[in-house]
Amino acid sequence: MIRTCAITSNHEVNFNLKLTELNDPDIQWYWVDFSNPTNKEIELLSKHFHFHPLAIEDCLDDFNQRPKMDFYENYQFLVIHALKQKVFTAVELDMFVGEKWIVTFHKEDMPELEKVWGEIPANKMLKQGPFFLMHRIIDRIVDEFFPPVYKMESDLGVIEDNTDNETINDLMDQLFDLRTDMSRLRRTILPMRDLLYRMISSERLNYLKDQHLYFNDVYDHLLKLTEMLESYRDFSSDIRDSYLSVNSNNMNSTMMTLTVITTIFMPLTFIVGVYGMNFENMPELAWHYGYFLILGLMGGIALMMFLYFVKKGWLNPRKKSRKN
Repeated sequence: MIRTCAITSNHEVNFNLKLTELNDPDIQWYWVDFSNPTNKEIELLSKHFHFHPLAIEDCLDDFNQRPKMDFYENYQFLVIHALKQKVFTAVELDMFVGEKWIVTFHKEDMPELEKVWGEIPANKMLKQGPFFLMHRIIDRIVDEFFPPVYKMESDLGVIEDNTDNETINDLMDQLFDLRTDMSRLRRTILPMRDLLYRMISSERLNYLKDQHLYFNDVYDHLLKLTEMLESYRDFSSDIRDSYLSVNSNNMNSTMMTLTVITTIFMPLTFIVGVYGMNFENMPELAWHYGYFLILGLMGGIALMMFLYFVKKGWLNPRKKSRKN
């Protein structure tokens, strides 16, 4: 689908004009949006707009290009990455920006563009030219990075507090999923940050001096996002280490309890083994009270060892650690 938006010299907004009508002298500048275009519509990139074959090839590539800006004779070609919510994968937006026009190309629906498209009639700033529109599109895309990043902060707090008393295994699964999302989001934001830095630092974009503060503001937002993600990654590592430590302590406590139980049963097993041998000459076996004596002896040994281990704190490792 192709749609157009044209701004006249009187700052009036006209939508859905034909491409041939955009050459009207009364039109100050225009925006053409290619949204999931057909093959016939794609041919217009070369036949009508005469864009460079390399730029068109980047548009049609099935793999996302890295965010970049290429300079051609009468226009700039930009590759921008938006964020597909929930799955945190990049959605490519290609922009051709000239002095009096801007052409956008994308294969997937982009809510960010829809919002900017709807803002044009009421936004006086957007009517000033394609470079203001370019800034607004990039700014809107970057703004959509913030909600999932803020949600990650909230999710980390929930995992840390564990108000639902979930098991450590469940919490670790949630934490690793969250760290995966952070990595995906980071792979989208960092190249965008590098692109904005190039734009505000490039001497070839001196004509953007009037918009420099606006693009610098977008760059600051991207810096903030990267710093937040780095902070959350460190925080998630601390939470992971804490839960691993708790899990290790619980495992050590369990192993100590099992060791104590095994130790208590070792002398009992020895006694049972001795009197379980089938020797004919064992005087204790013929004694009337031998059975009760052995039971009492085994019970006494077990009780003495149990009290000893309790006194040493081996059956309560936490109590022992507090004493130490």
